[in-house]
Amino acid sequence: MSTEQSPAGTAPQGRRTIPLTEITLPHQCPKPVRMYVLARAPYFAGLGEEVLEGIDARMSTLTFAPEERLYREGEPARALYVVAEGRIKLSQVSASGTETVTDLLVPGELFGAMSTLGRTHHHQTASALVGTCVLRIDQNDFRAVLAEQPRIALRVLDDVADRLHRAESAVGSRSTASVEQRVAATLLRLADKLGEDRGADGIMLEVPLSRADLAGLARSTPESVSRVMSRWKKDGLIDSGRRWTALRDRARLEELSAAAE
Repeated sequence: MSTEQSPAGTAPQGRRTIPLTEITLPHQCPKPVRMYVLARAPYFAGLGEEVLEGIDARMSTLTFAPEERLYREGEPARALYVVAEGRIKLSQVSASGTETVTDLLVPGELFGAMSTLGRTHHHQTASALVGTCVLRIDQNDFRAVLAEQPRIALRVLDDVADRLHRAESAVGSRSTASVEQRVAATLLRLADKLGEDRGADGIMLEVPLSRADLAGLARSTPESVSRVMSRWKKDGLIDSGRRWTALRDRARLEELSAAAE
């Protein structure tokens, strides 16, 4: 993977800007990258190199341009994916027909669905947020891996149970937490997954995240999120641009999110 960093500039009004790192993907993820992300994936972490090579041999490598869809909500689910490079956006369509972002995924994270994991159809749409490379394993090959590696099968069972627990907990949290608490908790979660400490500039989230995207992640409305973000920007808790957000006062955001936990 190669990266290009544009020189920092200044907006017409004199406001400092922070450039977004652009990712240029190779045509295919090389084996060292594939092995590295498999070793980080929750189902496969801690397995020996020989085992990981066997899993890698059953996987195909796919690359996607920014905004290109991997699959749509409601389509039959027959494969599991691992992010190798780039970012994946998961979204759902609300009752009003608006796309709502539900998660952002980074290298090493698993996504997708199959009947083996309890779902016959995709409940979300997966799209590349930036240029992205993923590894894909279909249901038959995944079943073979589970039969050969009981450790992975046990991890899958634990993961399914954990997802059910988190889904139940999220319902209760949304019913009691304020918009501020939910937005703060969302920004902190993204900072842990995507953030880069830039010292005086704060923790940088270099993702093209719109207010509507953030509203979806925080289970709120774009209008409410915009009001909160504008106030925090004025108070110095955050800073933001067209394709980036910086957390300038993490301690204060942690205080605000505490009641949402």
